[in-house]
Amino acid sequence: MQNIIIFGASGHGSVVLDCIEKEGKYKVVGFIDSFKKKGTIINGYPILGTEFDLPFLIDKYNIRGGIVAIGDNWIRNSMVERINKISPNFSYISVVHPSAEVGKEVQFGVGTVIMPGVIVNANSVIGNFCLLNTNSSLGHDGFMQNFSSLAPKTCTGGNLILGKYSALCLGVNVIDSITIGEHTVVGAGSLVVGNLDSNILAFGSPAKKIRIRDIGEPYMSGRKNKMDVIPLYKLEQ
Repeated sequence: MQNIIIFGASGHGSVVLDCIEKEGKYKVVGFIDSFKKKGTIINGYPILGTEFDLPFLIDKYNIRGGIVAIGDNWIRNSMVERINKISPNFSYISVVHPSAEVGKEVQFGVGTVIMPGVIVNANSVIGNFCLLNTNSSLGHDGFMQNFSSLAPKTCTGGNLILGKYSALCLGVNVIDSITIGEHTVVGAGSLVVGNLDSNILAFGSPAKKIRIRDIGEPYMSGRKNKMDVIPLYKLEQ
């Protein structure tokens, strides 16, 4: 069983840990977290350091891969970019909770997390570093592009195209054959009955554009935008 590491020791990280343990394919050696004290124990596993310690930790613990357990799509992307600069050959795993139902001919990329109770119907394609949260469903022939996400109890009809970095929030429902652009967020409880442009916040029943969104703008309740304040120059030192 390969040793792996989890980036992010928040509540989301704990759920990802549970998925990994339930799947039983990998051995978790600990967490990487920039904002928790090294040595702190989270769900029985230690904080081993920050992403800048990664080369040392790979050698010390014979780490063969890992997963980025950050719920926000843009911050997850930022962390992946940092890891790739620090350790260019780092390998990412994907995780599927055993209670998830994954249909025929479904494809999904690296770094993707499929959580408890998720349903992914036949012929769907899920990109890299995507998140399908608890009890969400992706209809047949759906296409989630890289770093996109479905929040808990999101339900989508067939032939959805969900653009890069876009997020469907809690309880969103989407009818068949809808295209949603990149960097778009659909607010909790919305009903999507028509295509949505890129870089917008949409809300309502039916969901309508509320305003333009900036790339990387916070959208998760209680999100602390800590990743955005780590100086990138550190990566080049």
